[in-house]
Amino acid sequence: MSADTHAGHGHDDGGHGSFRGYVTGFVLSAILTAIPFWLVMADVLHDNRLTGIVVMAFAVVQIVVHMVYFLHMNTKSESGWTFMALIFTLTLVIITLIGSLWVMYHLNNNMMPMSHGDMHQHLP
Repeated sequence: MSADTHAGHGHDDGGHGSFRGYVTGFVLSAILTAIPFWLVMADVLHDNRLTGIVVMAFAVVQIVVHMVYFLHMNTKSESGWTFMALIFTLTLVIITLIGSLWVMYHLNNNMMPMSHGDMHQHLP
């Protein structure tokens, strides 16, 4: 296959399956992991709730980066079905994240606190 034929398929633009596309995805993924790690470890925002929301937002963005750069999903391929899969995936992720936070919040508020004496009573 000649270089002209190869370039005509759009493989040299950093898109579908190119080395440049994978490197871009990797760099973005590393950045989207490092920033939330730094926010949590350095307690930059000084508010646990806000930090949690920001970390979840970075997680959603990272999911999109993985789907675009590694799974090659876009609005043009397969008549837009991969884009519909992206929307479905994001909907499920949002429902899962909100549901998990709701359950953890209510478990934290509804658990009975144990006194020091109760803890010794339940030890084997």
